[in-house]
Parts: sequence; C-alpha cells; structure tokens
Amino acid sequence: MIYFSELRGKSVFTEDNVYVGKLDDLIFLVSEKPKITKLVILSKTQGDLVIPQEYLKKINTTLVIQKDFNTSELQENELYILRNILDKQIIDLVGHKVVRVNDVAIQDKGELYVAGVDIGLLGVFRQFGMERFLIKSANSFGVKLTPRFLSWADIQPLELARGKVQLRKEEEKLQKMRAEDLADYLEKTNIVNVRKILRILDEKFAAEVIGNLNINYQTSLFKHFSSEKAAKVLSYIDPDEAVDILLTFHKKKRDEILSLMDHDQKKVLKYLLSLPQTPIGDILTTEYVTVYPENTSQEVIHKIKDEAADFASLYHIYVVNKENQIMGVFNLHELLVQNSDIPVYKFMVQNVIVVHLTTSKEIVLKKMLKYKIVALPVIDKERHMIGLVSIDDIMEFIFEKAII
Repeated sequence: MIYFSELRGKSVFTEDNVYVGKLDDLIFLVSEKPKITKLVILSKTQGDLVIPQEYLKKINTTLVIQKDFNTSELQENELYILRNILDKQIIDLVGHKVVRVNDVAIQDKGELYVAGVDIGLLGVFRQFGMERFLIKSANSFGVKLTPRFLSWADIQPLELARGKVQLRKEEEKLQKMRAEDLADYLEKTNIVNVRKILRILDEKFAAEVIGNLNINYQTSLFKHFSSEKAAKVLSYIDPDEAVDILLTFHKKKRDEILSLMDHDQKKVLKYLLSLPQTPIGDILTTEYVTVYPENTSQEVIHKIKDEAADFASLYHIYVVNKENQIMGVFNLHELLVQNSDIPVYKFMVQNVIVVHLTTSKEIVLKKMLKYKIVALPVIDKERHMIGLVSIDDIMEFIFEKAII
C-alpha cells in the first residue's frame, strides 16, 4: 500500500534521466474501482503537466516515466486526489458519520487504484513527514498507533467539486442510505455540495432527502428550481413540510407551483395553507438575546447578564449580522465551555431551524418535535429576526389538541 502523501512532491524523471518536475497530484476515475488515470507534474518551465498513467514506468525514491510521453486533459468522471479528496469531507457509510480525509491509500496491481482513505491521526502526521516520529513517541508510552483505514467501497465523497461527475445508479452507494440520515450528513456541508449530491440521486429519493433537510437548505435549493421542478419535488414531500416550503415563496410563485400539481395534492396543500389564518403572532415573544459573529464568549455572557435578568427563560442565543439577519445559534452549554476570547462564529451552528409569522401552530409544533428544539426564531422574508416562539408559548395549543 502506498499513500498519496508519500508520493506527492517526489521528483519525476524520464527513463533517460531527464528531470521533468515534481508530482503534484493524481487523477482518478470515479467508479467502483477508482483507477489512477493521470499524473499531475509541476514543471518550473511548463507549469502543470497532465500525463497519462500508462507512461509511468517505476515508483521508487523518484518516479520514472517514458521519455516520449504525451500530455492529456481531465476527462468526464475524473477527479483529483489533492483538490477533491484530501482534507475534504466524506461520509463513512459503515460508521454512519461525516469524517475528514487525512490521506489517500493507493494500491499497485500493475496499475494504480485508489484503495481507500486514512481518517486517523497518522494520516495527518504522514502529510508532514512525521509519521515515524509519532509512532516512535506513542510506542515509548506503550501505545500502538495504526492507520484508520476506510475502503473506497465504504465511503462517499461529499466534496464533488466538478459538476461533470456522473455516478451510475448501480454504483451509487448513497441510494442505500435512509433519506433522514443522508439529510443529516448533507447539512454538515455547504449548499453547493448538497446540490451536486442531489443531482446524482434518483429523483424520488432526492425529493425525500430534500424533505428531511432544514428549511434554510430547502429554501436555498428551491431558489434554483423552475416552477415545474418545484411542483414535482413537492409532490414527493410530506404535505406538512411542503406547505412550509411554499410559505417561503411570494403568493404569485406559490400559486404557479400549485397550478402544476395534481388535484388531490393541490387540495391538501391549499387546506394546510389556510391554517396560517391563525398565525403565531399572538404568541410571539421578544425575550431573546442576539449577538454579532465577532462577539467573544465573555462579551456574550456580559450581555446576557445585562439583558436577560428578567426573562422567564433563555434557551438559545442567536447570531445576527448588522442588518439583523439571522446567521447562527448556540446554546448556553456551548457558550460556557468556550475560552473567554473565542468569537461566537467559531462555535455557532449556522443551519438555524426557523419559522415565519405565517407558519401555522401545527407546523411550529411539528418542527419542535422533529428537531427536538424548545424554541424557534421567527423571521421575515428577508431573514430579519422579529421574535421567538417557545414550547411554553405553544403549550396551551398542545393541550387543546390533546383534548380534541
């Protein structure tokens, strides 16, 4: 087994000992058996040279290629190891978690293949040439360190940085996951990667995943959908979730999407849309604390003491920008475990679950139960924070429903 960090930076010579440059990256074909197809060699005189793997003759202390090599270009379904995999997020399909790639393992079977990834501490130290030092130091304390290896079959990259990559359905490992679990994983990455992952999924399964994303991701995704696509995706989503997405649109756009849905779906959604005639404005509270991203934890604590002394309760602290648009949230426990000089943007949760003034009490309650949240911020269409609704505020409504 060879690791990419052991190859990167090695000198590359032709078989007649002419210096070409240093190995900078490797390109592989995204498939069930990801074959290394090209070498990226950094030449001082010619820049990046992309050379097909078939010209590689030998790997030792240096790399040797044929003297009459030709260059090539990146093709469809190919990714870089350094740019697209190393230090990027992947889903560990066995451990059911998102992890970071610290090194990439390569297997030599006459041809080179990506065997898997190292997600352990050794992978980090190997990148800096300090693997032996770490192993020796650990041995002196009686600790044996080994790579934390995940095979290619057990992972799914999240950072698919090139839009041309198409995974065949029979090879698509994400299809085997529960939609709820995949949504949780995707919320740990950015919206660009979410869109790219959704594009390689079956249409119905993608819609199920979207239905399990929080409203912020849903809103961002639907901004890029045509009315026809929005109607089709919403037809797969639970009506309670679909109506909350519809409420983020202007009435004209909402009506246009509804007109494209079948009669039964339209009837259910129109009924649910009529429920916000009893909005949450009458149970809104202004007993909440907002801070700026650059505020330190010590400054936040002082602000809580100044502003929240008379509050009935305080569940979360909300992070807003100078225009009062919500950016993040954190709880008191997350605040108290930080060093006093740490700015809140370093530990806040960016994916805030929110509701609107037009959101029905039924949907507010469902969101609280689904996400296990005891308070939800209320925002307007421009994401300005205008209040808070807590589990206490809606308790009377819960009792009414229980009696009925």
